[in-house]
Amino acid sequence: MKLPIALQGWVSQHTRAAIATLGALRLRLVSSMMTTAVIGIALALPAGFLLLVDNLEAATTQHDGSPQASLFLTNDLTDERQQAIAAQIENLSTIERVELITPEAALAEFQRVSGMQETLSLLAQNPLPPVVVARLSDGLNGSAVDELMGTFKTLDGVAEVRLDRLWLERLEAVMQLANRGSALIALLLGLTVVLVVGNTIRLDIENRRAEIEISKLIGGTDAFVRRPFLYTGMWYGLIGGSLATLLLGLSVFILSGPTGRLAALYGSQFQPLGLGLSGTLTMLASGIALGLLGAGIAVSRHLAEIEPR
Repeated sequence: MKLPIALQGWVSQHTRAAIATLGALRLRLVSSMMTTAVIGIALALPAGFLLLVDNLEAATTQHDGSPQASLFLTNDLTDERQQAIAAQIENLSTIERVELITPEAALAEFQRVSGMQETLSLLAQNPLPPVVVARLSDGLNGSAVDELMGTFKTLDGVAEVRLDRLWLERLEAVMQLANRGSALIALLLGLTVVLVVGNTIRLDIENRRAEIEISKLIGGTDAFVRRPFLYTGMWYGLIGGSLATLLLGLSVFILSGPTGRLAALYGSQFQPLGLGLSGTLTMLASGIALGLLGAGIAVSRHLAEIEPR
């Protein structure tokens, strides 16, 4: 299907402008590389922070996130009494499952993990108490968990109660703060990209002042004069976004090996996450949008000041 003549002309003009501005960037390669490097780093920093937060969230989801309470029982309880306490806790509606760890089982596990079999065998008696590990049901709010902890503490034979989810709640709070901080950093560095592109386009406009005056003198429209500067901003943003994507991909590749080995030591199969297709497209689109915004601001402000004499 053949395009209408007017549309063919529009496509041809924009294609020529895009190719010409890309060629102009190649002619001033050093300055163009410096500008795109600044843009790439400015885009990579907030994206890197957000990617770090995403990886932390992915790592914590591999951990059993449901709350877990450990009830340390007194050493003078009989086996029957220990089992009775475990059964009493298991009957609660807010408990998903219960495990009773006897002192003998705890000592055997400690010997296996610590490798101190000979030293521990010299002890006159087992110092470890019986422990009831209670997995709480998902969806409990803070007040319900606090109420349940209070119930555990009132049970006869319970010496101490610990909620093992506290560290995870603290980590989640830190990640929420990191998300807010990353958004703020992204806003500030996005503004930096706009200013860098805007200043670069402003200098380009000043260097081409005579050419712009001649174009306007012979009837060049504002759209015609504006077009190459907008495409220059687009190329800066696109190349900067591509550089940021490359930097993040390289960082993930370098860190994937040590991170995988560290995760294996903790019995996890976690591997660092990269940008992926959607993240890459978002990065490129963000670079283009910021480049166009910076160029648009500079063009609208400075081109109006240039008129034929």
